[in-house]
Amino acid sequence: MPAPLQSVESTSDLPDSADTVVIGGGIVGVFAAYYLAQRGLRVALVEKGSIGAEQSSRNWGWCRQQNRDARELPISTKSLDLWERFAIDSGEDTGFRRCGLTYLSNDERELEGWARWGQFARTAGVTTHMLDSREAGERGRATGRSWKGGVFSPTDGTADPSRAAPAVARAIMALGGTVHQNCAARGLELSAGRVSAVVTERGAIRTPTVVMAGGAWASSFCRQLGIRFPQASIRSSILSVTPATSNDLPDALHTAQVSATRRGDGGFTLAISGRGQVDPTPQLLRFSQQFLPMFARRWRALSPGGLQGWYAGHETLERWQLDRPTPMEGNRILDPKPDMATIRLTYARACQLLPALKATRISAAWAGFIDSTPDGVPAIGEVTGLPGFVLAAGFSGHGFGIGPGAGHLIADLVTGKAPIVDPSAYHPDRFARSAWGKVADF
Repeated sequence: MPAPLQSVESTSDLPDSADTVVIGGGIVGVFAAYYLAQRGLRVALVEKGSIGAEQSSRNWGWCRQQNRDARELPISTKSLDLWERFAIDSGEDTGFRRCGLTYLSNDERELEGWARWGQFARTAGVTTHMLDSREAGERGRATGRSWKGGVFSPTDGTADPSRAAPAVARAIMALGGTVHQNCAARGLELSAGRVSAVVTERGAIRTPTVVMAGGAWASSFCRQLGIRFPQASIRSSILSVTPATSNDLPDALHTAQVSATRRGDGGFTLAISGRGQVDPTPQLLRFSQQFLPMFARRWRALSPGGLQGWYAGHETLERWQLDRPTPMEGNRILDPKPDMATIRLTYARACQLLPALKATRISAAWAGFIDSTPDGVPAIGEVTGLPGFVLAAGFSGHGFGIGPGAGHLIADLVTGKAPIVDPSAYHPDRFARSAWGKVADF
């Protein structure tokens, strides 16, 4: 079933031209369009389905610095400030709160890893507190058990996946930008070797710049342009439960067994971190060599999937025509069926961890395709060899929290402003080499 999501109205008419066209109405796409519109550019955002309907509404809602890859930490820190700034500037409510995130563990190696990260984080100005057994027990009193230790990151928080992307889309239109749902971008037109237009199912929009923020669809779109972008999707299943009567439950709690996040309606989103299914697809087979190291590291949490990913069409190797319907029009919203064994296990673990949840019931269960790169870090930057084409995809399950920072960085790159963070670590050119350190076979 679809994850909970607010609807947003579209702009009625497709413009003939725009300074920038953003493809994809997930959290990264809407924030990119928002910051471009804020700078006075004529921006058109096109989305094949509904705003925020894929992974941007199917995640936990965590906006964190804690345990981030060193390459993502600066953009994570900037994003927290931008979540707050957006509400002030736009008057829209994304549900963002710096409620703090709590991590608890009885595993010494896990605690040592968190402590090492904390030492590194302090050099970057990030506030994080290691918890001893007494402090962990106090933070985790709702579990009714003892803990060896943990971490509390007080400046981190959560936003509401059901309303964040729609809120930003409304802000785009308030700034004069346009938002077009059920309008798939089929491809690009080029002139003198650079972008000159985006061809949609409703017609072409002349533009010198396009941002591809299509999430799990990005690699197949790039393939139409002769661009090799290694991307694979992991199918993750999570659920929400009805509000609990206890007031002692933490707003956001992570353990190795299960993680819980308080929702805007008082219920909780529950998930097992890292757990998912890998559906074989033509694209996965094509890029398998580059993803083998990542899958090898995560083999305990990942399991072989079925044919949902194959039939969904987002990882096809098909070449499509600009004057005919594409796979994106055949499947406007990726809405895979959740793995019910995972849903049952997640709920059982949550009730065992937090006894107050035994009085709740499952209100919804859904799955989503997490678009991943071989190194787990997104690709953000203008693609070498195609001026005017900016790729912003492969966020590997981290896109929601860093969406504002990513959108701001994209706007910086498009407008030539000083980037909010150093963009070099995100450039798509790094995938010209395989995960084994060899030059990739194009």
